[in-house]
Amino acid sequence: MGRERWRRLGSALWRVAAVWAVSTLTMLVLAGILPDFKLQADSGDSATRIAMTAALGAGAFGLLSVLVWPLLVRALLLVPALVLGLLAFFLNGSLFLLALSLIPEGRGEAGAETAVVVAAVMSAVASATGGALAVRDDDAYRRRLYRLADRRRRRGPDGSPGPTTPGTVFIQLDGVGHDVLTSAVDRDVMPTVARWLGRGPTGTASHRLTPWRTDWSSQTGASQLGILHGSNHDVPAFRWYEKDTGEVMVSNRPASAAELQRRAVERTGDGGLLTVDGASRGNLFSGGAEQLALVLSIAARRGRENRSRAGYFAYFSDPANAVRTALSFVAEVFREIGESTGARLKRRRPRVGRGGLYPFIRAFATVVERDVVVAAVIGDMLAGRSAVYADLVAYDEVAHHSGPAGKDVDKVLRRLDRSLALLDQVADHAPRAYRIVVLSDHGQSPGETFRARYGLTLGDLVRAGCGLPVPRKAQRTHSGAEARSAVRAALRRPVEEAADQHRPARGAEPVVLASGNLGLVSFPDVPHRLTREEIDLRHPALLATLANHPGIGFLLVRSAERGPLVLGARGAEVHLDEDPADLGPLADFGPGAADTVRRTDGFPHVADIMVNSWYDPEEGEVLAFEEQIGSHGGLGGAQARPFLLSPLVLGDPVPDGTEPVGAEQVHRVLRRWLGEDLGPQIPVAVPANDSLFEPPADTAFAAPDHVAQDKTR
Repeated sequence: MGRERWRRLGSALWRVAAVWAVSTLTMLVLAGILPDFKLQADSGDSATRIAMTAALGAGAFGLLSVLVWPLLVRALLLVPALVLGLLAFFLNGSLFLLALSLIPEGRGEAGAETAVVVAAVMSAVASATGGALAVRDDDAYRRRLYRLADRRRRRGPDGSPGPTTPGTVFIQLDGVGHDVLTSAVDRDVMPTVARWLGRGPTGTASHRLTPWRTDWSSQTGASQLGILHGSNHDVPAFRWYEKDTGEVMVSNRPASAAELQRRAVERTGDGGLLTVDGASRGNLFSGGAEQLALVLSIAARRGRENRSRAGYFAYFSDPANAVRTALSFVAEVFREIGESTGARLKRRRPRVGRGGLYPFIRAFATVVERDVVVAAVIGDMLAGRSAVYADLVAYDEVAHHSGPAGKDVDKVLRRLDRSLALLDQVADHAPRAYRIVVLSDHGQSPGETFRARYGLTLGDLVRAGCGLPVPRKAQRTHSGAEARSAVRAALRRPVEEAADQHRPARGAEPVVLASGNLGLVSFPDVPHRLTREEIDLRHPALLATLANHPGIGFLLVRSAERGPLVLGARGAEVHLDEDPADLGPLADFGPGAADTVRRTDGFPHVADIMVNSWYDPEEGEVLAFEEQIGSHGGLGGAQARPFLLSPLVLGDPVPDGTEPVGAEQVHRVLRRWLGEDLGPQIPVAVPANDSLFEPPADTAFAAPDHVAQDKTR
């Protein structure tokens, strides 16, 4: 124990000395550049004396920054953000002038304007140097958390400690399926999760692991909307065509996310899971939270009420955070280039293109968004918020291009596990007890793309079945992922895609859309959903062409005579309204397949033809209609089997021990868990003017001071 204490002391002294030396060197450089800044007497000094003066000045400025600056910031918390931002430069310059006045014999001198510049540069350099040295130092990070816990502790009106009831943190590991998680635990890739499940040295479990089944649309838009808002009614896929408006809805398009959230709130009459002292971080939807950061459904709003990027601003306003994340971002870009190059050289199959901007999008998802979201959750916990829901999209983005299993995704899972360990550590120093629930919104199923196996896209096959000309060269199908829209929203790039992609012409040609291994075919020139009989009359060969193709698992259409109808190869038919004993082509897709397909058939905006790809139950493989070798969005394999990892102190997800089915049931489970500690979550009535959906004025979070997670290992 004594040796460890001395090691920590030596590490801290080394960082202080290094920052002091760099600050001294910075001051010497600035003194040589700026005409109004000098570090010597008028008669001149030796180089040694000038260096000593710079060291004294740097040391005095550093001490004043540590001791005085926090008091000034606390005193100015009520100043508007813009005024405070400008005032901070002048206050920092004043501290620097005070530091120069402490140098013996008045050898330090600078003009007021120059002092502001020097102070800003030295603060940035010192913060960046300290941050770079502490990137991998868990002890330094832990000490910051102790200070933050005291600084952020929420207290009552009489000065007593904050809430005594436990809070709940929900961390969504986007795309991590139940089987992927258990495999990672078995292989010691995720030691924190293993410890929670009783695989650690003590052998005592604190959490239980429960799989659950998604709806037919196994993707974040449907799952997270159901989890946060209690309804994913009329979300048939990741993207779909709505005949009444003539628009294509896309779950990760901000305008579509806002509309989906509005519909869910209107349907349930409830603001969402997080309406009581909640925070929503990095999600597609707000969940009714008052505290919002990086929430896509508010990114479509223009003007002052749009705070979707506030989290990035709050995080990167700290130079130490910026340098840590920048270094890790660059490392991740080169890591992806190296991994994709290795995959090409080894001729690994299946494989999709990973060039262009993808290395930067991957780095954004695995480094930038993760760091910002985790920092936001840390701030929420230290502020004592009652309920926090955050989405970490790193695994999902990498698995789409590298596959759901392998060394590439193992590295991502290890870093996600460290994020969980960090939050577990923060919980020990928060002003209230916290229960950490980890869950996923869907899994991913492996397999090559439909285009790679057959040389044509689903759109080409539909055109052939309709007797329309087919391009000689199959075009790539647009692939959507949460990280891409998050990048555009973060950079304030146009978040709406080309108008013709979202408002197709109302011609006779079909609109064919892909959502993983789920395809949707709509005929925009007909205002209602076409029946099987109408489709056969218009295009006699279409349904047979699709159903008999080896890459297609089954179709869903509606018959005017028999109701919802599932079609398979060689004339197989399943009449869903008749509760069939023989599931035909649905048999391989697992329990509940008929029920979830029947539910989707009842959606107002279900496509004329719903197409689910082929599925190999032995290998768990599907064929994605998008350019992804790890996909989700339909039925088949691990994509439809995510997980719930919950503390044992909370009740069983389902009392009878069965698996929760559908995102709406998961919402009810999470709401019940919140009610176990906080009392019932009172539904919020929807005002006639929909003011419930207006985002609050202040949606930014307070970023922890000079804090970021360890992320370079």
